[in-house]
Amino acid sequence: MNSRPSSLKNVPVPKTWDARLARRLVTPLVDTFVTPNHLTTLRLLIGLAGALCLARGGFSWTNAGALLIVLSNFVDHTDGELARISGKSSRIGHFYDLACDALVTILLFVGMGVGMGGVHVAERVVPGVLLGSLAGVAVAVIFFLRMRIEEMEGKAGTRQASVAGFETEDVLYLLPLVTLTGVVTPFVVAASIGAPLFAVWVIVDFRRALRRTAQPAAETSQMQVSP
Repeated sequence: MNSRPSSLKNVPVPKTWDARLARRLVTPLVDTFVTPNHLTTLRLLIGLAGALCLARGGFSWTNAGALLIVLSNFVDHTDGELARISGKSSRIGHFYDLACDALVTILLFVGMGVGMGGVHVAERVVPGVLLGSLAGVAVAVIFFLRMRIEEMEGKAGTRQASVAGFETEDVLYLLPLVTLTGVVTPFVVAASIGAPLFAVWVIVDFRRALRRTAQPAAETSQMQVSP
């Protein structure tokens, strides 16, 4: 006798390890009152707690915050897996998930910036919160433009690179190594430079997506006016 829900039979197995574990954990929730939005909210609350801990600064609080961010990142996979295997997906839920992803990531960098204090650059002290906010704003731009690309081209247009069961976003699982080794300041400084540069790349990709979307429409319009 097969005890697996029938809804799982037509759902492809996730490619990443964390998504596979998330599916195992949420499978018992398929026929319960729990919805993907409940799990998204849980992910948001854990992420907010993590950001607050990071903002407190100090070795213990910073490491606690890093662990909570890792947990929040994992829980982020549970809502999508529950939606896929239960059929409880919705457009509002999808955008709610994206908004929570953006908010947690932004507050992650802002929290680290607040917690680390100032950075000495060319005999001046640059507030860490400024650097964290710069990285956070860049991340917000990236999330927004990727969402717009997804609206135009579908999820294939924003699919992340996957190698050996790990995706680009899984780098957040390494955050405790950053806090344990005491390299929060270099990490935030690097993010304040790297995130804006990556945002520029996403802007270029977004402009390409706009041209790809506009080209078929222009060709259709030209065909309609041709004799």
